[in-house]
Amino acid sequence: MHKQIYVNLAVNSVEKSKAFFSQLGFTFDSRFTNEQAACMVIGENIYAMLLAKDFFRTFTSKTLCNPKESTEALICLSCDSRAQVDDLADKALASGGASARPAKDHGFMYERSIEDIDGHIWELVYMDPNAAMPAADAS
Repeated sequence: MHKQIYVNLAVNSVEKSKAFFSQLGFTFDSRFTNEQAACMVIGENIYAMLLAKDFFRTFTSKTLCNPKESTEALICLSCDSRAQVDDLADKALASGGASARPAKDHGFMYERSIEDIDGHIWELVYMDPNAAMPAADAS
């Protein structure tokens, strides 16, 4: 059986978050989407649950952080090319997101960091498998 991963994120507005991520090209599974939650399909077996804050609070007794002020997690999304990294980051910026830090080119890896409209940080990364150093050579 293939495992699935669901990243749960508290959002200010499910509808605004759906609109933001739709502009980046993501789709939603209607079976798990309503006014309190949206199941964003990231890839096969990978999903982000965008949960209204009041609904999110029913899953935890801890205080929610404000992701515009505190970092709760860095969500890294692999991309198929440098062009896809730039395309997603540019779409995010045009849709109301913000740059979290400048782009970085490590030769074998290219990355850009964006904040979605709620302040969650998404690391968009392309790694060239042909340029990566083998683990044994990393010393």
